[in-house]
Amino acid sequence: MSMVTLRIQRFNPEADAAPVYREYTVEVDPTDRVLDTLNAVKWYQDGTLTYRRSCAHGVCGSDAMRINGVNRLACKVLMRDVGAQVTVEPLMGFRVIKDLVVDMEPFFAQFRSVLPFFINDARPPERERLQSVEDRERFDDTTKCILCAACTTSCPSFWANEDFVGPAAIVNAHRFIFDTRDAAAAERLEILNDREGVWRCRTIFNCTEACPREIKITKAIGEVKKAILYGTARA
Repeated sequence: MSMVTLRIQRFNPEADAAPVYREYTVEVDPTDRVLDTLNAVKWYQDGTLTYRRSCAHGVCGSDAMRINGVNRLACKVLMRDVGAQVTVEPLMGFRVIKDLVVDMEPFFAQFRSVLPFFINDARPPERERLQSVEDRERFDDTTKCILCAACTTSCPSFWANEDFVGPAAIVNAHRFIFDTRDAAAAERLEILNDREGVWRCRTIFNCTEACPREIKITKAIGEVKKAILYGTARA
């Protein structure tokens, strides 16, 4: 066990004029996660600390935050990898509701705008719509998104323009655009072929580096751009 200092950005809009940083000393094991350390602060030192958490296994995406300046999931980052002085801050680009909790509604609004669901009004077959292994592999990577917003809030284009649809929305559009069973690829491509769509991406790769699921986000965005330019998502 060792002692670490957690420097957490705190902000309560009902009491604070601006965000402040407060430090907490916590005893940790090297294999503890940052989430465990935050829990220790909340449960034993300061019950007013506010943050999101749920599954604690890197699946729900709830506890995305900046850890030492990098977008990460608190439940996946081990204390042995972040040192004895750890700064924890909310995701950038969203309104802070309290402490590490940000308003995710604009993010989910952009997500919904790209029609992130299966669309096919054709009469279904007797059993199921079959798909080859090769066709499935075409979009397999983008099925991994957990909507944590780590990619979108690491993007300079998003920081500069909150109307940019963002990497996460494009990833979720990609998942259906390249699904051979779906019939709305053209509609999604039209949505993304917008001033605030895929063309806002400057191929900086921040999103790919930030993704806790290791999705090749910049690659997926490039594939959507090509689909728009060449008029097909099936090539």
